[in-house]
Formats: sequence, C-alpha cells, structure tokens
Amino acid sequence: MSQANSSESDSQVWTIGRLINWTRQYLTDSGSDSARLDTEVLLAEVLDCPRIMLYTRFDDDPGDEVRTKFRELVKQRAAGCPVAYLVGHKEFFSLKFKVTPDTLIPRPDTEEAVQVILDLVKNNQSPARSIADIGTGSGILAVTLAKELPDARFAATDLSDTALKIARENAVSHNVADQIEFFSGDLAEPLAGQTFDIIVSNPPYVSEAEFDQCSRDVKQYEPSLALVAGPTGLEVYQRLVPQALNLLNPDGWLVLETSPMLAGSLQQLLQQHGYREVQIHQDLAGNPRVVLGQRQTSGSGS
Repeated sequence: MSQANSSESDSQVWTIGRLINWTRQYLTDSGSDSARLDTEVLLAEVLDCPRIMLYTRFDDDPGDEVRTKFRELVKQRAAGCPVAYLVGHKEFFSLKFKVTPDTLIPRPDTEEAVQVILDLVKNNQSPARSIADIGTGSGILAVTLAKELPDARFAATDLSDTALKIARENAVSHNVADQIEFFSGDLAEPLAGQTFDIIVSNPPYVSEAEFDQCSRDVKQYEPSLALVAGPTGLEVYQRLVPQALNLLNPDGWLVLETSPMLAGSLQQLLQQHGYREVQIHQDLAGNPRVVLGQRQTSGSGS
C-alpha cells in the first residue's frame, strides 16, 4: 500500500471511508473476488468494532496506529492469505469460531449438514441423544449442534491434534465443553465400542486433480490433509461408510457433506452398504451437498 504511505502526507486525511474505497480497489486488482467484504472485515478487526459501525464512522480519522496495522493485514490478504486466518475467526451458523491454518475455514455450505440433523430431530426421525462428529476440524459441527441440542452428548474425532486443540477452545468459548468428548485418531477408529444415534462428517472429498485447480488461498494456506481425499475424492467415504455401520444404533443416521460432483456416487455407496432411506439434500445455492442414510433396524445392514 505504498500509495497510502505517500498520500498520508498530503492534505487529504486517510479517513475510514477513504481507506475502504482505496483498499477495495487494491484487493480487487490483487485478485480477491470479495474485496469489499475483505476490506471491511479487516478494518473492523483492527478497529475492534462491528462491520456495520464502519458506515457510521466514514469521516473519522482512525489514526496512524490503526492504519499501520490495517496496511499489514491488507498486504497479507493481497498475497493470498485468507481473511479468516488473518483475523483468527470465522462465523458459522451465526456463531464465531476460532480458526487457524491448522483447521479448514468454515464454509456456509456446511450449514446444510447442521440443518439436516435438526430437521431429523424436529420430524421425530431421530432422538439425537448421542452424536459423533468425524473429522471435526475446528469443531463447527459438534459445537453448533451442541448449542442447538443441549440434551445430546457428543464425540468428536480428528487426526490432527492441533485441530483438536482449536475445537476444544471453541467448545469452551461457546459453553458446550461439558457435552463434547474429543478423541485423537483416524476417522471413527477412536470410537470403537461406542454407538450413536447420528454420525456426521465433513471429511476430505477434493480429488487431487481438483486440488490442483483450487485458488492460491486454498492451496497455499488451508491444510491439504483436511481437503484432499485422493485421486477420485471418494477415498475417505469408502472407509467411513462401512465403519459407521458398526457405530450406529438401529435406525441411526449417517450424515455426510460432499461435493455436488460426488453426491450421486456417494448415494450409491451408502445403498451398496445397506443403508436405507438414502437421500440427497441441496445447499442454499441449489447444489447437491449432503447425503444421508439410515442403518437398518436389524443388524442386516452391518
């Protein structure tokens, strides 16, 4: 932001409004497809105020210290670092979650998995007394569901101990730590011997070829271990779907987030393993996003 450096010495003050307008264009030119939002989130973080308050302070001079901190964040964003990592948090289901480069950044699409489970409970299709979140990452699914279902108990697993640390912190910050037990290990393996009414997972489902086409924000900054499944994208599902059968109570549900390109194949995979009532739910953009199926009442499915 060298232009800002030189311009601050002229007679026109770098007000909040001027900072927003200049930075929006700067980030657009740097390749951001959400430059206005990025600008506002970063500036609100430095000012320690809600984004909406920026519009009431357009003519304010934020001062040299704020401008210096803001410039540094903007430089990092222009280089590709995601805003969520720069500010250290991301909103999901109207809750603020801590995130770091050890965890994926929550996506709005994942909220559909939460809604599917809440609908199962609302429609009396599941008691949801016990829920497992496989590959919890920053804990968004387990923590959000714990907030919505205060009488349920949860188990959450992840292969990354550093991600589990973040998930535990998010559970504490949202006052649901007493509902969730965290386990370190691969997929559902740490939960052997336990059973659940619902198992939910947003596992890695990006194929290697797809990952090569991802933006630099994703490829250079987000953990590939939490994104890439293998050559087809189905590899993790092929392990998890049969694993889950042994952990589900009779009539229990497996709820999986997936890619729109994999939804049909994942539906077939669940059917092949004996799940019934296999359904595909769309996200808010109308894309196939969540595949769910129910374990047979008897043990015939396992």
